[in-house]
Amino acid sequence: MLATALALTLLTACDRDTPQLGNRAEASTVPQAAAVAPPRRTFVCPMHPHIVQHGEGSCPICGMDLVEKDLDDTPEERPVVSLTPTVMQNMGVRTAPVVRDTFWKFIETQGTVVADDDRLVHVHPRTPGWIETLYVRTDGERVERKDDLADYFSPDVLWAQREYIDTLAVDELGSFGALDDRGGTDFRRRASVDMLRYFRVPNMDIMGLERSMEPRSIVPIRAPQGGVVVAHNVREGSFVTPATPLFTIVDMSEVWVMVDLYEHHLAWVEPGLAAEISTPAYPGRTWEGRVEFVYPSVHPVTRTLRARLEFPNPGEALKLNMFVEVKIYGGPQQDTLLLPRDAVIQTGERSVAVKALGDGRFQPVEVTTGMWRAGKVEILSGLDEGDEVVVSGQFLIDSESNLQASLRRLEH
Repeated sequence: MLATALALTLLTACDRDTPQLGNRAEASTVPQAAAVAPPRRTFVCPMHPHIVQHGEGSCPICGMDLVEKDLDDTPEERPVVSLTPTVMQNMGVRTAPVVRDTFWKFIETQGTVVADDDRLVHVHPRTPGWIETLYVRTDGERVERKDDLADYFSPDVLWAQREYIDTLAVDELGSFGALDDRGGTDFRRRASVDMLRYFRVPNMDIMGLERSMEPRSIVPIRAPQGGVVVAHNVREGSFVTPATPLFTIVDMSEVWVMVDLYEHHLAWVEPGLAAEISTPAYPGRTWEGRVEFVYPSVHPVTRTLRARLEFPNPGEALKLNMFVEVKIYGGPQQDTLLLPRDAVIQTGERSVAVKALGDGRFQPVEVTTGMWRAGKVEILSGLDEGDEVVVSGQFLIDSESNLQASLRRLEH
């Protein structure tokens, strides 16, 4: 009886173990089925890409219907974004073709009017002395060439006049046969005249010495050129030396305009290019000039290149330190790939354009740009002639593509 009871117990245990083994087998197949199940569908808001759901619905912010995201199969490219006609209309998506055309290169910038160094003079005395009379007392006064600026007394000039008079007296005695050294007298006479001219004694005063044989204690300081006195640094009674700048005179019939250019303009900006300036002070009026000099170094802080432009200034309408609008013309560039300026998204690290693939499909592509001018941008690489690009609504499409790229990286 004991043996019979033991056999019945073993048979009952085997019956209980059999279904338990079957349950473990079924449990082991469940994760495998889940692993091969298709991913859940993801829906996003076209206007607010951060709103993401795993089912159809509407955006809690703007109320727009969510659209299903479409992940592209090529990880090396930006994901393609698919939009329905309704969404495209709501977003105001517009496209424009990439064309080849003649591209006129010119730079629009601002400049400052400065004096032409070739038309600016500093007036210094040639010897120490004292200012006796001052004829120009304020900055901004206009003077003509040979106008009297000041009278001053100089012992050196007085001594040079006496030397010249003594030479004239000796020369006069020699003319009556009292002296035989005619060659030495002529040399001293020429040397005396040269000394007076070095001291800037006017020729008319030198001729007056020959007639009167009396030196002048006061000699004039005259303007070497006509123009505007932009600085005077003396007063009556001042003691001056050759190191003292008495007056600064600028001829304003021609002026320079200094402009700062970006480094990428360096490839084609050169002396001789035509330029044009305008200013709000004279609406509708322009001045034509040229690029006179391009400086050889780039500013270490602003990373700009300085250029000097030269302009005639009839009527002296352009004033020193005036701000002006500048255009520098570089001529035409034939067969250039052009894109509307609005189509290019600049992120700081790269430039992106959204290419229209057709049937509501769009893909951002990275482009290399050249010159920018008048609503157009030169395309060096990334697009071909005839490609359609988005010029309105491209920011939202680019954001959607970035979102899809991020989700795809998470899923991978």
